[in-house]
Amino acid sequence: MIPQKTIEKTDAIFAGLNRDTFDHKNQSDYAKLATRGLSEALVRKISTAKHEPDWMLQKRLEGLRLFLEKPLPNFGPDLSALNFEEIIFYVAPGETAGTDQASKSWDDVSPDIKRTFERLGIPEAEKKMLAGVGAQYESTTVYHRLKERWEKLGVIFEDMDVAVQKYPELVQKYFMTRCVPVNDHKFAALHAAVWSGGTFLYVPAGVKVDAPLQAYFRMNAENMGQFEHTLMIIEDGAEAHYIEGCSAPKYGTSSLHAGCVEVFVQPNARFRYSSVENWSRDTYNLNTKRALVAADARMEWVGGNMGSCVTMLYPCSILQGERAHAEHLGIAFAGAGQVQDTGAKVIHSAPNTTSSVIMKSLSKDGGHSIYRGLLTISPRAKGSVAKVKCDALLLDDHSTSETIPDMNVHQSDVTIAHEATVGQIGEEEVFYLMSRGLTEQAAHALVVNGFIEPIVKSLPLEYAVEMNRLIELEMEGSVG
Repeated sequence: MIPQKTIEKTDAIFAGLNRDTFDHKNQSDYAKLATRGLSEALVRKISTAKHEPDWMLQKRLEGLRLFLEKPLPNFGPDLSALNFEEIIFYVAPGETAGTDQASKSWDDVSPDIKRTFERLGIPEAEKKMLAGVGAQYESTTVYHRLKERWEKLGVIFEDMDVAVQKYPELVQKYFMTRCVPVNDHKFAALHAAVWSGGTFLYVPAGVKVDAPLQAYFRMNAENMGQFEHTLMIIEDGAEAHYIEGCSAPKYGTSSLHAGCVEVFVQPNARFRYSSVENWSRDTYNLNTKRALVAADARMEWVGGNMGSCVTMLYPCSILQGERAHAEHLGIAFAGAGQVQDTGAKVIHSAPNTTSSVIMKSLSKDGGHSIYRGLLTISPRAKGSVAKVKCDALLLDDHSTSETIPDMNVHQSDVTIAHEATVGQIGEEEVFYLMSRGLTEQAAHALVVNGFIEPIVKSLPLEYAVEMNRLIELEMEGSVG
């Protein structure tokens, strides 16, 4: 049981969480001078500013070429309103654009940026709960630190730009090669061309990091694009948990987030990747997340998506080694004017692999939630077991939900289960709870909390509290 004092401390961190916490914005005069739109000159400028090796520049130029050639996705939400000519693909506000500028102390971060992260509770969470923290603002990492205990054990937790300089051979081996290749799709190619910032994590064999590592990504300026790259290598028998938080203020014009996450989970290793994404409803969230999972390894994805006008996000696990295991747990909340097109992909490529996908969605005020999933069982995956469960809760009569599963099974000796449900909050449930003294608003909230509980309980306590607060904010005004 979690000690009451721990619950009270955690609750206090997020006690002031309200809509203004996320919609607050700093002055962004730097954006007025930034280049809008995409060009080869801009790509070369980014690479030069970061003092990158030639192989990275060539990868960027390949990404640019492929992005211009590839069409927009021919499935899912309409992206035609996204104007790439208006997007700011790179800007470094108040910071030098070099590769060694991330501060090791919050005192060294510029005051406006520091206050933004203080409002979000990041420094306080670092002190109480985390093994290390990275903080990115617009295109650059402004703070990055790993606690000394883990440095001594050989753990590397760096700003991705710094990792390119300090560990070039390791980065070149893994960066957008086997996991998410540059030619994977249009937005992977765009990411390769303009990526900036992000996190590099390397956990040596046998090291078990028993406290979460976190990175928080914040967009501030209007029409901003953010393209952080996350590269994680978890060696044999190692364990770690990484948490990603994201937010942006609302302007009324489009912003774009197209990050990329590549995870390599080596034999007998275990890794959990949790994310709580709360982009503003101006943001197109077109993220790519993928893991390669080796023999006897375990990959866990836990995610919550509450923001953005359009989200297209399908974390993927490729089970490459025998007895590899993947778990995908996710919540999506679609409100007015929002399309949450989310799901999971699992590819069983080896014998006796196992996977579990549990996805839940809530829709209100005309929001549209979609579960889009892919399950592939290769001919080699004899003895594999996979189960998919997706539940949708509609909070009014004009919201919608869809389930679009795609199952490709090429082996008969497997066990597969799929279940999908959709429903509304029942009048009898609400009546019963109100008869026990709850208000109608509290009754609805209790039902919703019970619905999302299997996902939230998989987050560390402090992020479970934050997730519940975010759901409460989204639920405001849902009754009456």
